[in-house]
This record gives sequence, C-alpha cells and structure tokens, in this order.
Amino acid sequence: MSGNLKAASAPDCDAAHLDPLGAEARRAGLLAPRTVEGLADTFRALGDPTRVRILDALSTGELCVCDIASLVGISESAVSHQLRLLRGMRLVRPRRAGRQVYYAVDDHHILELLAQAMTHVEESSKVEVRSSKGSSKG
Repeated sequence: MSGNLKAASAPDCDAAHLDPLGAEARRAGLLAPRTVEGLADTFRALGDPTRVRILDALSTGELCVCDIASLVGISESAVSHQLRLLRGMRLVRPRRAGRQVYYAVDDHHILELLAQAMTHVEESSKVEVRSSKGSSKG
C-alpha cells in the first residue's frame, strides 16, 4: 500500500505537459471556491436517501408534513427535521395556510438534477444487467 502512495506522490509528472498559457487558461476557467463549496453543499444535501425521497414526493406539487411522512414512510418529526435542512439550502419553501404548512420544491433546477442523476443510475443499471448476462454465457 505504501508503494501506491509513494507512486502517487512521486514527482514523475512532468509539469511541462501543459504549456504555460494553456495552464493559465484552464486555471482561469476553474470554478470559484465559493461556487465549489455551494455545489458540494448541494450534493451533500442530495446525498441522503430520505431527503431524495422527500424531494421526489414534492416533485409533483406541494404537500404538508403529515402527507410527506405518509408517502415517504417516516415520522412527522423526521420529515420536519429534513425539511428544516432542505429549507436552509433553499431547496424547499413553506407556505402557511392557517395552522397548516405546505412545502414545495423551491428550485426546479434540483428536480432537473435529480432527473439527470436518475437517468445516469438507470443507464448504469442497464449496463450492469447486460454485462452480467454476457459474463454468464460461456
């Protein structure tokens, strides 16, 4: 294992692979640190299966906490906790109607991101199924 670490940290990479102008152009095109942090925070929020299920439930329209809890199959207090996190990330927004609070997806880009990720997961599943069928022959 230490051999792998040594190889990874060895200065074998010749810095001359990128010409200085090309390196500067690439560096200038990199994401700003604040943007990188925002992206990482968003992906962390989406990295929880419960939050993904809540967003999926809200993808077709607003719901109250008790309806979300029923659809997702967790307690209302657990839903409230997750919604508080999603609100902090500005991924969902509340709407008060008397004593009831309804939640909706606040940024539909998140639904597009989830749809893209779902396409990726489904394509990966199809490839795995095809490759496992192919390897069982023979």
